[in-house]
Amino acid sequence: MNEQAGFTLRGRNPDVLTCIANLSNDEVFTPPEFANRMLDTLAEAWAASNNGADIWADSTVTFLDPCTKSGVFLREITTRLIAGLAGEIPDLQQRVDHILTRQVFGIGITTLTSLLARRSVYCSKFANSEHSVATHFETSGGNIWFERTNHTWAGDKCVFCGASREAFSRDGELETHAYEFIHTDNIKTRIAELFGGDMQFDVIIGNPPYQLDDGGYGTSAAPIYQLFVEQAKKLEPRYLTMVIPSRWFAGGKGLDEFRGAMLSDNRLYSIDDYLSASDVFPGVGLKGGICYFLWDRDRPGDCRVTTHFKDWPDSQTERPLLEKGAEVFIRFNEGVSILRKVIARETGQADILSLPEERRFDRLVSSARAFGFRTFFKGRKQEEPGDVTIYQNGGLGYVARNEVTTSQHLIDSWKLFTGYAAPGTGNKDTYPHRIISTPFVAGPGTISSETYLCIGPFDTQVEAESVLSYLSCRLTRLLILLHKSSQHVTRRVYTFVPIQDWTKTWSDTELYDRYGLADEEIAFIEKVVRPMEIGGD
Repeated sequence: MNEQAGFTLRGRNPDVLTCIANLSNDEVFTPPEFANRMLDTLAEAWAASNNGADIWADSTVTFLDPCTKSGVFLREITTRLIAGLAGEIPDLQQRVDHILTRQVFGIGITTLTSLLARRSVYCSKFANSEHSVATHFETSGGNIWFERTNHTWAGDKCVFCGASREAFSRDGELETHAYEFIHTDNIKTRIAELFGGDMQFDVIIGNPPYQLDDGGYGTSAAPIYQLFVEQAKKLEPRYLTMVIPSRWFAGGKGLDEFRGAMLSDNRLYSIDDYLSASDVFPGVGLKGGICYFLWDRDRPGDCRVTTHFKDWPDSQTERPLLEKGAEVFIRFNEGVSILRKVIARETGQADILSLPEERRFDRLVSSARAFGFRTFFKGRKQEEPGDVTIYQNGGLGYVARNEVTTSQHLIDSWKLFTGYAAPGTGNKDTYPHRIISTPFVAGPGTISSETYLCIGPFDTQVEAESVLSYLSCRLTRLLILLHKSSQHVTRRVYTFVPIQDWTKTWSDTELYDRYGLADEEIAFIEKVVRPMEIGGD
């Protein structure tokens, strides 16, 4: 084999894997440059645990991508092994055959992607064809396995992934999106069936599908990437690295148990967090950012956390994944010291749980649909005797008081309304931004639809306007951001915000002084959080 002819796809102009379009927002192709960042992190961790050894010069290390799409991880691993094993296996063809038959394995997620992955790795969609760079495969699939898999239905849902039977029960010509790796209750047995009973993977790496959408992306879509992570851990690899949405930091829809397990696992070696997914996947609409993690089975300890955003300097530190008393991962390294100062000033302790419930701002915030009216509800246009005013999507309306079935105690109080969804920037994460929609004061005799959260009750307009000034402060909204993982601003994201004295107007200058923030902490806040003009949006 000519060395230049084999495994030089990255050197082509352009690299085909930088040009292909994504299948969807939840099945995203990994750019080669980003895949190599992950492999660099893996190689660093391997060297740190193996007296500086080069993982790419080890002919015994095995790799699995359990959700391969373009085959980029397997291709880049193979390219590195080709170079790293040149000393041990001088003959190029022998070296290639060893790597492809004994070290590099994958599981396709669809018919199309399995063919694409084989083309990337074997230079042929058939591993045993005359055009394949491997010469020892007897089957067309080689070590990149794919077969159409069906969901296992229990009523209306799949027992393994929760897919809707109505949406994903399909005939034989359509993809089922029943991904093999997560559609088994014994992954070790299934891997033995696919690749041999003695197979043990040292490294599992991939970019799993992010969610299953029953037809309403962002609303009915349910996350599934956590299932790939959980299943991979069951195989007990030495290292596990995957790129997944960063929303898991704060939990939420289907992710609370996963978040708890990840944040309590001290084997996470590193997390590289990208605040904007478009910095990794150009053109992909994925709010909340993206991250890749490296899990090291044999190295417990603190986690190296690195935050990336456009041209900002990277922020890196080693710290526990959970602050004492917190349930969520504090995404910004700088935010950890700020939060500690706020809690310590209020309670004398840095333990987040030390902030008493009666001092937490979230107790003033309603749950979604505080008054029982959905987002699409429209009140009457004309006011009638005994009506209350409803703030709704599109403006004001009127509703009979006896139609309000919940939160009657809020009707005749002073209160604030703020949007349930944060101000939109399309599908992009931009900084600085406001974190929350501009709140406004509403007087007695008012309610809202689900479009708004209600903050209150307050006895006087002075109190309500004091709260409004507090929410306009950048520090307050940074504390909200530290608990916020998506565009939705739920009650729980106010957990880190302390209640203040509501007899005065608040400013950032006063809050900065109150909590003794350093100049660099103030600079960070003002880089991340945009000023908010009260009375405007």
